[in-house]
Amino acid sequence: MESFRKKLNKSNIPEHIAIIMDGNGRWAAKHGKARVLGHENGVESVRSVVEGAGEIGVKHLTLYAFSTENWDRPKEEVDALMSLLVHAIEAETESLMKNNVRLSVIGNVDAMPVNVSDKLNGCIEQLNQNTGLNLVLALSYSGQWEIVEAVKHMVNDAIEKKILPENINDKLFKTYLSTTNIPDPELLIRTSGEYRVSNFLLWQIAYSELYFTDKLWPDFRKDDLFEAIFDYQNRERRFGKTSEQLMS
Repeated sequence: MESFRKKLNKSNIPEHIAIIMDGNGRWAAKHGKARVLGHENGVESVRSVVEGAGEIGVKHLTLYAFSTENWDRPKEEVDALMSLLVHAIEAETESLMKNNVRLSVIGNVDAMPVNVSDKLNGCIEQLNQNTGLNLVLALSYSGQWEIVEAVKHMVNDAIEKKILPENINDKLFKTYLSTTNIPDPELLIRTSGEYRVSNFLLWQIAYSELYFTDKLWPDFRKDDLFEAIFDYQNRERRFGKTSEQLMS
C-alpha cells in the first residue's frame, strides 16, 4: 500500500500537532498483558511519530503523556509509569539529539517525582541547542489546571499594577498559558476510538481540526500520522467565516 506521505501537500503541513495517546491499557488487555506493558509498547509509537513529524517538517508536536487525573490511577500503575518515563528519557535522548529534536514540558512538573523532573531537566538542557522539531510533553497536565494557573498569575499581576483589567483580552490571556511561545495546534489527533478531548489544551484547540482513529496508541505509527495530516489537508478551515469569504 502506498504511504500517505507521498500524498501530502508539502506546502500545507501543520506547524503544530497535538496527540492524545490513548489505548495503552486496552492494547495490553487485548494481548493478555499487564497494563504497564501497553505503556511500554506505546514508547515505540512515540519514537515512530516523532521521527515522522520531523521528516515532514512539523515544528511542534505536543503529546499528552500524563494528565492531572492520571494520579488517581492505582499506585502500582502510576509508579510503573514514572519508572517507564525515566527509562524512556534515558533511552531516547541520544536518538533525539541525533534527529535535532528539542524537548519541552508543560504541566505541573513540581508534582512529578524528583528523579523524573531531574531527568527531564537534564534532557531538556542537553537538547536545548537543537533547531528541529520541538517535542512538547504534557505531564501532570490538564487544560482546566492550566487556565486556573493563568488566572492566578493574571490576578497577581493586576494587584501589583503590572497589568490593567481593562487591557485584558484573549491575546494577553494567551501570554499566561504554558504554550505562549508556540502556535495553537492546527490538528488534534486522538487514538483508540474515543471521541472527546479529555481536558487537553482546552484554550488552544478552539479552532483545531479534530481527527479520531480507532487504532490503539501502541499500534499507531508514522504512516498513521501522515494519514491524519492528509485528512486535515482535505478540510476547509473557515475560522467562523463562510467559504465564499475565504475565496474572495
